Amino acid sequence: MTTLYVRDTAGFREAQASDVLDRAQAILAQRFRVGSPVLSSPALTQEFLRVHLGSLDYEIFGLLHLDTRNRLLAVENLFRGTLNSAAVHPREVVKTVLKRNSASVILFHNHASSGITEPSVADELITRRIVSCLELIDVRVLDHLIVGESVYSFVQHGLL
Repeated sequence: MTTLYVRDTAGFREAQASDVLDRAQAILAQRFRVGSPVLSSPALTQEFLRVHLGSLDYEIFGLLHLDTRNRLLAVENLFRGTLNSAAVHPREVVKTVLKRNSASVILFHNHASSGITEPSVADELITRRIVSCLELIDVRVLDHLIVGESVYSFVQHGLL
């Protein structure tokens, strides 16, 4: 096994898991900065979300806001929930999409407690409601990704 070290004010010390995750998030933030083409590969988007949500012990529902060329405008965590649920309000999704002037979005959330990425009935229902709401303002939902031990894509499974 490899031991990693980090430098702090007192010199070097053995890296904790949080140090590694913080550095990984910083590297991904550079790669997925505003204006970057996040849809150049679904795998890159999934990698970003696994690091973004992977260490959380509560649920987050959020959006990747994209412009007309599928470049990243913003990553936004909209709703924070508990260990196994998060209340999602389509009205708030529409408000933030209009505020950011998004042409399309990718929905995401994590299953913090179970790690199982299969969508629940509630996940499928809220996705359909959000898609319907955003269709009214000509904003496309490109995918809904559920992050757990793996990443589940609604598009890849024919649900979107």
